[in-house]
Amino acid sequence: MKKLSIKSWALEDRPREKLMLHGKSVLTDVELMAILIGSGTKEESAVELSKRIFNSVNNNINQLAGLSLEQLMHFKGIGEARAISIVTALELGKRRHFEKKEERPIIKSSLDAYNILQPILGELQHEEFWVLFLNNSNKIIAKQQLSKGGITSTMVDVRLLFKRALEFASIGIIVAHNHPSEKLKPSNADKQLTQKIKEAGAILDIKLLDHIIITQKDYFSFVDSQLL
Repeated sequence: MKKLSIKSWALEDRPREKLMLHGKSVLTDVELMAILIGSGTKEESAVELSKRIFNSVNNNINQLAGLSLEQLMHFKGIGEARAISIVTALELGKRRHFEKKEERPIIKSSLDAYNILQPILGELQHEEFWVLFLNNSNKIIAKQQLSKGGITSTMVDVRLLFKRALEFASIGIIVAHNHPSEKLKPSNADKQLTQKIKEAGAILDIKLLDHIIITQKDYFSFVDSQLL
């Protein structure tokens, strides 16, 4: 008896079309895997190949995630590119799982902000400007690089800063940049930028909570130094 390809199945039974018609939640693990695989072999469809892979790990996704590229490539129809796609998708799923569990840090002091940003900025040999976006409980919604510059300066677009703050529905922000020179004293440009951000935030009701200058071993806080 001739085997039917996925293309000859009823529209609602094809994994890709099923996802488009009914959403991702209705697909089985096997069907999701079949979409990753893309197409099967002359002997079996992508869905059948996917079933065979899942059967080999007792239909357990955690066991599947433990398979190496070489182990996946033992299945006929799974070459290097498809094995890499499967491993990548499973790794993303794992990272998403841990990210959801991660508690959003609460910023209670300038030291808290420094401890979060120092590993990012402390040892750089060029200047970068970063922003911590906070909710009304001072929990971090997001942290993002706003600009990257040279050894002594970096340009900051205040409009872009607040565009992102509005996108995150942020109530407050902490801005920070590093000094590769290891000098903690803020420049006149640093002071002017801080005031500009503060005034723009006041109009939008987004409070500038601090501006921190970071070096490898120390930091300067505008709030702690009563400059903000």
